Formats: sequence, structure tokens, C-alpha cells
Amino acid sequence: MSLTRRRFLGESLLAAAAAVVARSPAAAGGAPAVKSRDALRVAVIGVRGQGRAHVAAYRDLPDADVVAVCDPDESVIGPAMKAVPEAKYVKDIRKLLEDETIDAVSIAAPNHWHALAAVWALQAGKHVYVEKPISHGLAEGRAVIAAAAKYGRVVQHGTQARSHAACREALEWLRGGGLGVVSLATGLCYKPRESLGKCGGEQAPPATLDYDLWIGPAEMRPLRRKSLHYDWHWDFNTGNGDIGNQGVHQMDLARWGLGLDSFPRRAISLGGRLGYEDDGETPNTQICFYDWGEKQIIFEVRGLNTAPFRGANIGTIFHGEGGWLVIQDYAKAVAFDAQGAPMRTFEGGGDHFAGFVNAVQGGGGNAAGARDGHLSSGLCHLGNISWRLGSARPLAALGRPFGDHAAGADALARFREHLLANGVAADAPIRLGPALDFDSVAEKFTGDRAGAAQALAALRGRGAFAFPKDL
Repeated sequence: MSLTRRRFLGESLLAAAAAVVARSPAAAGGAPAVKSRDALRVAVIGVRGQGRAHVAAYRDLPDADVVAVCDPDESVIGPAMKAVPEAKYVKDIRKLLEDETIDAVSIAAPNHWHALAAVWALQAGKHVYVEKPISHGLAEGRAVIAAAAKYGRVVQHGTQARSHAACREALEWLRGGGLGVVSLATGLCYKPRESLGKCGGEQAPPATLDYDLWIGPAEMRPLRRKSLHYDWHWDFNTGNGDIGNQGVHQMDLARWGLGLDSFPRRAISLGGRLGYEDDGETPNTQICFYDWGEKQIIFEVRGLNTAPFRGANIGTIFHGEGGWLVIQDYAKAVAFDAQGAPMRTFEGGGDHFAGFVNAVQGGGGNAAGARDGHLSSGLCHLGNISWRLGSARPLAALGRPFGDHAAGADALARFREHLLANGVAADAPIRLGPALDFDSVAEKFTGDRAGAAQALAALRGRGAFAFPKDL
């Protein structure tokens, strides 16, 4: 994709919002849509980046009204407050959730806040829209599921492809036998990422920011990056790397298309932060291999310059007996026959935010609930856990980490070619993680590395920012 995900989503949502506005005579000239008498009263949490798209979307839905904006950094709220000048600003999420007039929250805070904010909001009687990933770690997803069940509120996960007609129709066709037997999906995040640079020591957080509140349930650590905002994605204390940033969408589509409603029996990952040295922790080049026995998902991250695979840079590819299906744009999917000729195109968009509002108001349409969010996010966590437990070995000596799986071997061969083409030496250290066995029913690791893996999957919390014990 030529646009970054953030810009793409922002422009797409603003375009969708503009279409809604255009249908309202009272909203001529770009004013917000006229609100219905029973409009859902929404608070948006986290508004520096993706949260602004949340504000724009709800602002321009007749059945929703943004009544509050919440962010621990006062300096980032300007654009959101300009878009909804009647909304109030609340710095602390705990104060926000005390407001009984708020019906729902829409969470676009950094990843490490997603699950706790959702659980607290559910406890307070609010419905929840939460950005992907639904959790920062595996056990957090279970906590959100438990809270949603206990408090009886709607939870919708921000994997918006679920609401797009192109994806729904393409995957219905696929699962109906359009390509014959399909047992493999490949997810791609080929998105060049520049170096974060090296700051050389502890940095002062912005003066406008409550840093303790921003850290919340994560481990309190000094800031050791040039930029606090956005670069948190590449710090395991607060983010999940590109697999957890972009890859959740592709994992979700892959699971959906393959009909996988459980975690895999085994997961393994390899990769590294390659091509530069900076203050980032997460891999910028990675392969994850997930095995359900008869079906597999392969996910690839490439943060250095790369050519597309099957015509896609960010996308999901289903490999079938009769060809392959590529979902590169959520509003368009193309099926190819075995010779590579296009055979069918699926097109059509959707509005995930409108679907959430409709679900809360009893009209159905909850396209991506807590369980789907947990499974798709959890795949990212499984891959990262394997990688974090790995050890380094030369690129040229990786062997056959995916066994006899032909597509796994092909992915590894392309991985090597990609790194060599970017000037990464053949003896560069690649971290190869262990193959982690997983009990999908109990959601527990088994085998030799179970203890270490389970420790990385456990619930976190810090002082006042701890998960409730009674879920």
C-alpha cells in the first residue's frame, strides 16, 4: 500500500464520515451530522493518532455523539477537541469512567492499555470498542472476554475488515469451495520502517504528559527513545512490534478464511532487528509459523525495502488447489486461477464504527467480538513469545525450522534473499525461537519451554493499574 495504515485509515474514515454528512441537509458545509434523540454517548480514549479517526467517525454518525475525550498528554488533544468542541476533556481514564452519562468508550490508547481500559470500562457499565490488538499479552485477552461476559456489555475489536463487504463475500466464496481445498494462508506486513535512532540515555517525557498514567499497567521504566509517541510500538513493554501493529488484521482474515476458531497446537518464530542499530526492541524482519495440523498460517514482517509477494505488500493470501485469493485492500479482493490469471474480483466497503453503534443499540452487527479479538491478537503474542525465547545463529545456518513444510521453506528462502538484497550479511545473527507447544483448550503452553513461555503470557499490572481479581 502506498499509504501508511494510519493515514489510510484516517482518510478512509474521514471519507466515509463525509459521505454520511453529505446525506444530511442540516449538515451542509461539513458540519457534524444531526444527532438522533437516543444517540450513543461515546468517549474516545487516546487521541494522538488513530483516536482522531474514531472521533471523526462517531462525530459524523447520526446515532453517536462524542461527549468526552481522554488522553494523559494535554498537548495532543487539540485536533480532537476542534472536531468535537462540545466534548469535555478528561486526563485520567479513572475519572472518565466515573461519568454515568457515558454509554460507551472507544479505546485507541497504546497497546499496553487496551485490555485494562476495556475491563475497567466494562466494570463501569460501558460498551467497548477497542483498537487492535485487544491485548498486550495473551492472558489479557481472556480477561476482556471474562469481563464482557460478567458485565453483559458489547465489545467490538478494531479489525475492521470484518465489516467490509469485499472481505465477507470473498471469504464466503473461498469457504464455499471457490478454490477447492485451502489449508494455508500467508499474512504479510511488508512496510519499510526507518531507524528510531539512538538517544544515548534517559529522556525526559513531555512536560504536558502524566508519565505514570501513560505507563499505567506496564512496567515503570525511564524513557529511552527519542520519541515517546508512536515509537512505543517497538518496545515490548508497551507495544508488540509490526506483527501486533499491522499483523492482527492479517491474522484475523487468515483465521476467518481458514475457519480456525482456536489457537494452533504449535508456533515458532525467527527474525531480528536488522539493517540498523537503534533503540527499538521488536523485530523488523520476522517469520512466524502456526500449525493446526491440517492447516497452517505463515506471517511475515519486513521492515526493510522489499518487493511484493503475489502482488501484495500488506495483505492476506489464501493458497488453494485451484489458485489463490489475495486480500490486499479491505475493500477489494482478487482471486487468481492456478496459472495466475484473475478469475474473480470482490469489492465493497463497510463502516466498523457504525456496526458497533448498531450492535449496542440492539440492531446486531457486532462483527468482531472479544473472542475473535483474543484469538487473532493471541496469534501475534504466540509468535513474539517464541521469538523472545530464541537464541541467535547465523543467517546461513538457520536449517529447516519449519520442517518439511514446502511453503515454510519458500518463506525462509525469500527471507534470506530479502536480507541479502538489503546488505545484511550472510553471517548476521538471526534469533530462532523454539517451537512452542500449546494446549488450545486450556490456553497453556506445554513442553520444555512452558514455564518461560507462560511467564511472558501472564497478566501484568502495577499498583493502582492492576487487573481486577474477580473476573
